[in-house]
Amino acid sequence: MNVFGRLFRITIFGESHGESVGVNIDGCPAGLPLSVDDFLADIERRKGGTQKGTTPRKEDDLPIFKSGVFNGRTTGAPLTILFENNNTRSTDYEKQRAVPRPGHADFVAHQKFGGFEDFRGGGHFSGRLTVALVAAGVIAKKLLARVGSGVPVRATILEIGGEQDLEKGLQKAIDAKDTIGGIVECRAEGLPLGLGEPFFDSVESVLSHAVFAIPAIRGVEFGTGFAAARMFGSQHNDAIEDTAGRTRTNHAGGVVGGISNGNELVFRIAVKPTSSTPKEQLTLNWETGEQETFSVKGRHDLCIALRVPVVLEAVTALVLADLLLLEQHIPRRMRDEFSD
Repeated sequence: MNVFGRLFRITIFGESHGESVGVNIDGCPAGLPLSVDDFLADIERRKGGTQKGTTPRKEDDLPIFKSGVFNGRTTGAPLTILFENNNTRSTDYEKQRAVPRPGHADFVAHQKFGGFEDFRGGGHFSGRLTVALVAAGVIAKKLLARVGSGVPVRATILEIGGEQDLEKGLQKAIDAKDTIGGIVECRAEGLPLGLGEPFFDSVESVLSHAVFAIPAIRGVEFGTGFAAARMFGSQHNDAIEDTAGRTRTNHAGGVVGGISNGNELVFRIAVKPTSSTPKEQLTLNWETGEQETFSVKGRHDLCIALRVPVVLEAVTALVLADLLLLEQHIPRRMRDEFSD
């Protein structure tokens, strides 16, 4: 469904070309200072049109608080934030209704919802809804900053199209007149020991669940990840150095037995190439029952991975905030000493 979390619980809603998209957060502690300015930096990082290889669609994306904020602080009641959709071109999708785009959810959504789905711009399946995830992540990051000395979360692009030189990777797609994928790494420092609820709510399990909610994610690996399959156990095991759990290496990526071990959390995700490519492809016209060639028109990202880091930080922060609330590392009400 569209709900995630146990104590810090979020619901995302809206469609790409609908009136708005947004998020509802239940369980946000009361008294957390919150203003529009808090959102601007991360919202700007998510936007297209400001960097090479991203869609030219631009939205102001100023958060509109509908509930849960009073006098500049969260109230403890459900917090609802809206983002208006103003820059849409729905006719681009009306013309191709019977011709589902390869790699998109058009065909499966049509089958699942019987044709009642909003198909414009991918509707509820669109990456547009990641602005709601980013907004929730801004609040989660503010909560993480109040744990110990803080728990910073940072994601970076490691490669595009197999190239560590990102410009070179983008140029490969430009030369091919196609789209391209990439790998993004996320790190979180300062996590306390003991987060995670094995078996099914282990740190990796919950993070993976959240990560795969981001459109275009094809894989996730923690620590050394798939490289561990080529190592000996004596190589992969991390030698414990002190009672704080610090280890000499971090092949585990900060998680052992599904529980945080006090070291840096490290994981990577694989982002697929943008499905909307100008290259001609084959698809099925469900009105004629015949295959036909198809080329996606409109405004699309050359490389989705360019916009993923801030979204990955957001879902990571959401998961960590929820786990920290479960272990009572975050109070349900902000005390005066936590004021900004």
